[in-house]
Formats: sequence, C-alpha cells, structure tokens
Amino acid sequence: MFATELVIFDCDGVLVDSESIVCRILAEEMNKLGLEATAEELDEQFSGRPAGDCLLEIETLYGGPLPEHYFHNTERRIREAFHAELQPVSGIEDLLDHLLQVNLQSCVASSGSHEKMQLTLNRTGLYEYFDGRIFSADDVSRGKPWPDLFLHAAQTMGVEPQHCLVVEDSIPGVKAAVAAGMPVIAYSDNPRRARQLEKAGARVVSDVVGVLNFL
Repeated sequence: MFATELVIFDCDGVLVDSESIVCRILAEEMNKLGLEATAEELDEQFSGRPAGDCLLEIETLYGGPLPEHYFHNTERRIREAFHAELQPVSGIEDLLDHLLQVNLQSCVASSGSHEKMQLTLNRTGLYEYFDGRIFSADDVSRGKPWPDLFLHAAQTMGVEPQHCLVVEDSIPGVKAAVAAGMPVIAYSDNPRRARQLEKAGARVVSDVVGVLNFL
C-alpha cells in the first residue's frame, strides 16, 4: 500500500452521528404522505447518496412533486433534532487528534451540502478540525458513487489519489473511493452491512478505534 498523505472523511455517519436522526424523521414525514417507510429501510436505501438523488426517489414513490409542507416540516424537524440530539461519532475526536499529532493531513468530502456540514460539524465541535478543507457533492457535477468528489478533494489538497485514505460507512462512498483509485476503510458493527462494504471494496473495521489502529 502507498504511504498515506491525506485522510478523506465522509461526514454523516463517519464524523457525526446524524444518519439515524435524518432517516427517522424522513420516515415519519413520508408516512404522513401515505408512503410506507422505516428508518432502517431509508438508511439502507439512501446512506451516502446526494440529497437530490434521494428526493427524486421519494417523488417517484409519491407519484409527483412533493407538497411544500413536506419540505418545511422535514427541514425544520431535522434542524431541531440536530440541535437537541446530534453527537460526534464515538471516538472520532481521538482519531482526529492523532492525525494532528502525526502531522497527517485530513479533509471532509461528503454528499451533504456545505450548509448542512457547517451546522453538524459546528454543533459537534468538529468544525475547527476541518476549517477550509470541507468538500461537498455540490462542488462537482456527479456525487457518490462517482469518484468526482474524492478526486476534487485530493486535487485541491495537492495529493495524488493513491496517497489518500478514505474513511466511509456507505456503499456509494466506498464505490466512489474505489473508482477514484483510493484505498478505503469503512466501519460498521452490522455483519450484513460489513459484508456489503467488503464486497464493494473496503477494508471493514467495527468502529473508529479500528481506523486508529489501522493508521
């Protein structure tokens, strides 16, 4: 394996424990529209994908454009839940501190918007670790599972793809890293998800500590 010069982190589910919150609220709001969904199903279906792609699938299920109140209620409830519940992923601060100690560069490359990441990273106290080194799928023409976002992040940071290490938790994110020619670690304590991540091309560890040990 090539020497790592840059660690590229996904955000949701990797840095901040946001996916369970978002999927829970999305499921509840979809059920109000008569669309049967559970948080677990949405996590499986939407994890790691750009919000626009997820919205198109929900509209397809609904049979047309979603009512305005859906967007208003969903966005309001997610923001309120983030402020009340959002926490950093357990152990992530130790990993980020370790990278600082060994002088290893890091950045964020997420399917989420810059606005969302500013909210979640500030809320969890992680923003200062990445200020000025945050990349969104909004910055490129194609989001994950395409490699564009990771390649954009690496190019901006001045590091060749083979010297990057991606930390992910989703199938689209792992596929994007593999397509970019970057080694990728994913963490999951779910055996079924772990097998899927391995099949997609990731080295799988159970939690953040596993990433720290790998480095």
